[in-house]
Amino acid sequence: MFYRYEIRKQDNEEVLYLYLTMKYEFSKEMIHQNDEDLGRRTNSFIQNNHIPFHGSKVYLVIDDMIVKSIDITKVPQFNIIMNQYSIDSFLVHIELDDQSICEITLREYLLSVLLSKYMENIHEEVLKAICVLYNTYAYKMMKEEGKILANNSFAIFKPATYYKSTLENYEMIVGKLQKVIQEVDSIFLRYHDDYILPFIHYSNTGKTLSHKNYPYLSSVKSLWDLTSPYYIEINDFSYEELSNKLNILVTKDSEIDIYNQHDNGKIQIDQHLFHLEEFKNQLQLKSSKFYVIFYQNFLRILTSGWGNGFGLSIFGANDIAKNGGNYYQILKYYFPKTKLYLYSKKEAS
Repeated sequence: MFYRYEIRKQDNEEVLYLYLTMKYEFSKEMIHQNDEDLGRRTNSFIQNNHIPFHGSKVYLVIDDMIVKSIDITKVPQFNIIMNQYSIDSFLVHIELDDQSICEITLREYLLSVLLSKYMENIHEEVLKAICVLYNTYAYKMMKEEGKILANNSFAIFKPATYYKSTLENYEMIVGKLQKVIQEVDSIFLRYHDDYILPFIHYSNTGKTLSHKNYPYLSSVKSLWDLTSPYYIEINDFSYEELSNKLNILVTKDSEIDIYNQHDNGKIQIDQHLFHLEEFKNQLQLKSSKFYVIFYQNFLRILTSGWGNGFGLSIFGANDIAKNGGNYYQILKYYFPKTKLYLYSKKEAS
C-alpha cells in the first residue's frame, strides 16, 4: 500500500508522511475513503512496520503531492492481529433448546442478536458498539466452549426471520443492521489477553456497576439514564397473584427484607429467601433494583433502571452518540480498562 514513510518535525510536533504512487489503482481509491478506514489502514501500517511515530498528524502523499491529512487520534486505535476471520468466513455453532447444533456464519448470528436488542431510535453508533460486543462474545465462546447456547443471559438467539412478525419495517431494519455489521467486521474487545463478556443493559440508576468477578467492568457515571423513560416502572400484584408466581404464601402482613441489592443480593419474604435475580425473573421485572410498598389489597413494586446495570447502557450510549460520540468512544467510556482489537489480513506491509 505505502512504499515508504518519513517522519518530520513541524512546530515541535512529529508529522508522518506516507508515500503512495498513482501507478497503482488502489491509490486512487484511497483518496476517497473515509477517515476511519484510512486511519485503520494507517494504524495497521504503523504497527506492522514498528514505525516510531508518536504524533497525531499523518499526510498521505501521492507522487510528491499531499492529497489527504488524517488526525489519527480521532480514529480508533486498534491492536492488529493477523487472521482471516470475517463475518462471512467465521462459523458459529449454536446449541438449540433440544441440544441439537446448528452452524451459521457470524453475520447471521450478529443479525439475530442485534434484532433481539433492536428498539426504534437507537443510534447507529450504539448499534455498532453492541455489535462489537457480540463479535467479542462469538470469538470468546467458540474459542472456549466451541458453541453458544441459544438461550443465555447475554443474547437470545432466534432465526432472523422470527422478527418479521414482531418488527415493523423489517426489511429496512435488516438493511440498516447489515450495514452496521459490515462496518465493525472483525473488531472486538479484550481485557489483557482475554475476550470480555457482552454486558449490556437498557438503563441504570445514574451509574454503571463494577463486579469483583469481572475486573473489566467499571463503575462510571451515566447520568443520562436518569431521564430515561425506563427509569421507573410500577408493577402491582395482588397477594394471590404474588403467591402463585412465587409458590409461597404472601399476605399484607408478610415481612419483606432486601439485602445487598447491588452485590449477590437476596430478598426474604417471611421465612422464604430468594436471590434478587431469581425474584426479578419470576415476576418478570425489568430490574433487580426495586422498592416494595404494601397496600390493603395488593403489593406495589417500583423498579429503577432496566437490566443489571453492568457494562454498556443503551440509553446512556444513545445520548453520547447524539452528541457526536462514535462507537469506539462509547466502548471506551463504558469499558475503560479494555482495548480494541482488529482481526486483519496482512494488507499493510
